[in-house]
Amino acid sequence: MSRAIVVFESLWGNTEKVARAVADGLAESMDVEVLDVSTQPSPPSDDVDLLVAGGPTHAFSMTRPRTRADARSQGATQGCEGPGLREWLDELPSGRHHQRVATFDTRVGKARHLPGSAAKSAGKEARRHGYETVTRQSFWVRDVAGPLFDGELERATAWGRDLAVRMGEPAR
Repeated sequence: MSRAIVVFESLWGNTEKVARAVADGLAESMDVEVLDVSTQPSPPSDDVDLLVAGGPTHAFSMTRPRTRADARSQGATQGCEGPGLREWLDELPSGRHHQRVATFDTRVGKARHLPGSAAKSAGKEARRHGYETVTRQSFWVRDVAGPLFDGELERATAWGRDLAVRMGEPAR
């Protein structure tokens, strides 16, 4: 059976909810482990086939120490101190990897047409380290602190199912 890990960064709890919903969809046909990036998980082992990485979009990209501090000053209670997704991805070993990567982010819905996203930036970073990226997805929150728009968790679960199906397809 294929194995996946879902690594997430969450400041308000919305991205964690999405990560767990994606994992629920994947778990219907894969072994899945969900890891909070603040626990500083190890890079994916060779028995992992799919790495799913997600975080909130801040300033058109993945969070930085400054944007995490800003979130904390606005009341965020999770993952504001220590490394975020950007730092974790930057520490991945470089070289050719057999694992495929899918990325996602949470974004404020009233700004749907702004350029840049954490998912896009995370995908670029994964490719820079030699991973094949297969897809990316954004999930929408009503405001900086959320909540998620209605139906987003169901959409995340469906995306997880689709990722599992894609894993059955040959790599490009």
